[in-house]
Amino acid sequence: MPQTPRHRPTDERIRGFAKRMRREPTDAEAAMWRLLRDRRLGHVKFRRQVPFQNYILDFVCFEKYLVVEIDGSQHASSERDAVRDAKLAAEGFQIARYWNNDVLQRRNAVLEDILAKLAEP
Repeated sequence: MPQTPRHRPTDERIRGFAKRMRREPTDAEAAMWRLLRDRRLGHVKFRRQVPFQNYILDFVCFEKYLVVEIDGSQHASSERDAVRDAKLAAEGFQIARYWNNDVLQRRNAVLEDILAKLAEP
């Protein structure tokens, strides 16, 4: 297991945007946060809307190197997401992406998938 990544300095603009995203989550992000907060899933700590390098991670468990992204239709076939995922993978992260509708309508399946990823070495 790699060491916990150092938080590289992030642009003040990105930190401000992350703060605003925490105050104004989408319905799917709010629903997911209710399930992940306070070590409710797998007894691991998740953080939300975390600035990391030049990105904002929807949810991240640094202990398990797992990033959970909740995506809307604007992310369909996104080349930017592919580049971002590759950079995060190079840092040792596993990325789990779920559609907003899945979080809102298939919550148990999403949680089971996240639990499975948390259990991976």
